[in-house]
Amino acid sequence: MPFSPFHTVDGDKAKSLVLLADHARRDLPEEYGSLGLPPAQFERHIAYDIGVEQLTRKLAAMLDVPAVLGGFSRLLIDPNRGEDDPTLIMRLSDGAIIPGNNPMPVEEHQNRVEVFYRPYHEAVAQTIAAVTDASGKAPLVISIHSFTAFWKTTPRPWHAGILWDMDPRAVVPLIAGLQEDPLLVVGDNEPYDGALRNDTMFKHCIVPGLAHALIEVRQDLIADEAGIEQWADRLAPILAAINANPDMHIARQYGSRTGPLEEIDHE
Repeated sequence: MPFSPFHTVDGDKAKSLVLLADHARRDLPEEYGSLGLPPAQFERHIAYDIGVEQLTRKLAAMLDVPAVLGGFSRLLIDPNRGEDDPTLIMRLSDGAIIPGNNPMPVEEHQNRVEVFYRPYHEAVAQTIAAVTDASGKAPLVISIHSFTAFWKTTPRPWHAGILWDMDPRAVVPLIAGLQEDPLLVVGDNEPYDGALRNDTMFKHCIVPGLAHALIEVRQDLIADEAGIEQWADRLAPILAAINANPDMHIARQYGSRTGPLEEIDHE
């Protein structure tokens, strides 16, 4: 697949559901080489969300809905951050120094914003607008991510977490649907807080008032095809049921509880 800042999956726009995967891929344009990192670093969470591209594509196919996937590694620039976020381009990530990001000339910082970051967000905005036009109503937006089984040396007990800010419409039934399986440990704003100013959900959902949720699945559970199939089979009927609720398709302003960037705990 040729390099692109984003990839899209076709689907029935009239169904009024959009899937997103900010950190789907670990690709870098040829001119950036490996940012000075050894290949092993691109097998880690610092480069992308393991399992998310396959899970998102599987869900899009099962639900027959469009999806937008980030086409570049978060090591290049993180699409799930605001342009003013100091972690937009990481110099150090989970113990790994990124030589190609340090030092970072102002011109190169802006180039990455214009060439990679903004085209991805334009694709997200255009897809949401196209779905709105086709369905005649506000779409439900679901973002798919994955998280590591350990934070440093501390095990994370959650099998999945649902992140959110102030709009509970999709969140409450999503958590409830997952919790119907008594074996699952489901986090409510775990392992991260879903309130992050100017991130993808803030830009595209909180500001216009769209119902939304961010799903985090633990990476070891979707690291192979069997796990991806299992989680797609689990999530697809839950998302379909939520999407069938008319309340999900009314633009409503709930506001946001995001604070100063330095107060937000987000990996």
